[in-house]
Amino acid sequence: MAHPGGNITGFSFLEYSVVGKSLDMLKHVSPGMIRVGAMFNPETYPYYAIHLRSFETVANTISVELGGAPVQSPAEIEETIAKLSRQPGSALLVLPDPYTTVHRRVIIESAARNRVPACYSFRWQVAEGALMSYGADTQDIFRRAAVYVDRILKGAKPADLPVQAPNKYELAINLKAAAALGLTIPPSLLATGHEVIE
Repeated sequence: MAHPGGNITGFSFLEYSVVGKSLDMLKHVSPGMIRVGAMFNPETYPYYAIHLRSFETVANTISVELGGAPVQSPAEIEETIAKLSRQPGSALLVLPDPYTTVHRRVIIESAARNRVPACYSFRWQVAEGALMSYGADTQDIFRRAAVYVDRILKGAKPADLPVQAPNKYELAINLKAAAALGLTIPPSLLATGHEVIE
């Protein structure tokens, strides 16, 4: 990451060392949670195995069973969420996959309809009806990327610019979605939220 080489550099929306925090927050929102399905599309999210390993460490510390929930069509999204809803104590973790981002409406609506608590990766998904999100501050990443673009246009070599991980994260919570699921958001979590939708 510090020396990408070739003609490559960039910014990541994901830092593996802190991704488990969203799982921990989901447990605080849904204390009865005993299993979580991590949703992704294996074709558009090929590094899911690394991501899942990073979550497993946290899952073990909070006594939660974690399993992959691979999907490749809207029908599979619906099926997967319906299956989770039939298992008491289930929740959903929506990984920051291009496929799940494009199909977020199906996921948000199906999770609400099936009464499955879900945590997403992007703040704007909560504004669209999702229960909660924890992830990188995308606006900060775009601002920082603009500096790289400027430097490259002025002659800097991409290989000399280290790939950068996120350094700002944000928590968003939708109280309306929580109420519809019969969940109470702990005051400690509300106090740390960057955005709380009422």
